[in-house]
Amino acid sequence: MTTDQSPQENRVVVGVDGSESSKHALRWAQFMAHATASNLEVVAAWQPYTGYGWAALPSDWNPDQDAEVALTATVDEVLGKERPADLTLIVRGGSAAEILLEASVGARMLVVGSRGHGGFAGLLLGSVSAVCTAHATCPVLVLHGDTMPPS
Repeated sequence: MTTDQSPQENRVVVGVDGSESSKHALRWAQFMAHATASNLEVVAAWQPYTGYGWAALPSDWNPDQDAEVALTATVDEVLGKERPADLTLIVRGGSAAEILLEASVGARMLVVGSRGHGGFAGLLLGSVSAVCTAHATCPVLVLHGDTMPPS
């Protein structure tokens, strides 16, 4: 029996925050998308610090635009000339784990690095990769170490 596959299922989603771990995840996501004939969706989430003592933010600050510039620079650095034609960049405001879980609904796979820019706070609050592996509705590939994908 064969089943029709919707275009939505033909996606590999990867979370990128500019960290070395997320750059490694992007390399693997590109490999997995190519190997499975899937589209590649690169997702960045931003969430401004809401702590005390911060001055008012500039009125012309556009966090979506800043995050998109940073994401584009990271994708260009990692993929360079090998940037796939079916690549989609997605920037959303909110919790990184929630954004990635939403983006990965119906996807073939979600790829994340084991450590992002969260630092010590991630150890206390639970990492994005841990939340994604616990709650994603698709397979999740968490990259540890620096083993490169096959050529």
